[in-house]
Amino acid sequence: MADDRLISPEWLEQEDYPESSLRPLYLDDYIGQDKVKENIRIFISAAQERNESLDHVLLSGPPGLGKTTLASIVANEIGKPIRKTSGPAIERPGDLAAILTNLEPGEILFIDEIHRLNRTVEEVLYPAMEDYVIDIVIGKGPAARTLRLDLPPFTLIGATTRPGLLSSPLRDRFGISCRLDYYTEEDLSKIITRAAGILSINIEPEGAAEIARRSRGTPRVANRLLKRVRDYAMVKADARISKEVADQALKMMEIDEWGLDMVDRMILEAIIHKFQGGPVGLETLAAAVSEEQDTLTDVYEPYLLKMGLIQKTPRGRIATELAYRHLGLKHTRPLESDGLFAWDKE
Repeated sequence: MADDRLISPEWLEQEDYPESSLRPLYLDDYIGQDKVKENIRIFISAAQERNESLDHVLLSGPPGLGKTTLASIVANEIGKPIRKTSGPAIERPGDLAAILTNLEPGEILFIDEIHRLNRTVEEVLYPAMEDYVIDIVIGKGPAARTLRLDLPPFTLIGATTRPGLLSSPLRDRFGISCRLDYYTEEDLSKIITRAAGILSINIEPEGAAEIARRSRGTPRVANRLLKRVRDYAMVKADARISKEVADQALKMMEIDEWGLDMVDRMILEAIIHKFQGGPVGLETLAAAVSEEQDTLTDVYEPYLLKMGLIQKTPRGRIATELAYRHLGLKHTRPLESDGLFAWDKE
């Protein structure tokens, strides 16, 4: 269910425009994430002055915030080619060795979802990142021997949505660590206006602001909503997106003023109605809404936590008073807890 949500931060294969056409190519065109941009600009300039390759970079943050885009921008700023792959795609150490030995000096290797790398593959990566060498075992049994291959200086850029799952040795080998946070509504409005210009969409500033307000702080969601609102405007409003048109289009798609869709509301309603507001364990909640546990923690919970609609406690998830108000429900005072037992103190 999460894979085909309109407001899913994941890229959808059925997107009807090439997302790469909306990606900025240089830091000056990249909107938002000012601290990260400034830091990367400084590190790139320093590396170029020393005539060295950039130190290895780790980009972390929720899906859809621009980690892949930022990796491509770094390659463009340095003026070197970039090779892209993902953690699950590199199954054996030999696959990684083949990629590394074919790199040119100063080239950039981008590994998405690097926390999903196989542990045996990770072991090959350690000497490659630190000393620019890889050790390959040739043969089997008593005839086995190791062969050390020198690599050209390169920059590894790793992207992860779950930095906590990275092993400590791998995390420590990244010299530059940048965390991308959710975008402000002002930055999202600028992103939507820029995308509208590229896609030749007639949009008013108030219309862009309305879409930005419901984009969950994510540029990928903002661009997707812009496309869907444009479809609505072409049929219902002479192809011009105003605040009223954007509001009507998003209501039709069941996206409320906070950017919550039907699935988000279903999670909140399950906690409130089925489990008396919580606490409810992750496994139980996932079964109640027919979702995978990983999907709940990676896709739904980050935004609900950010908006203050749920709380994570050692005993499970709890719906906050704000969640009750958002759903138009009366908030009942929770039971006071003392150890294993709870009493209603009224």
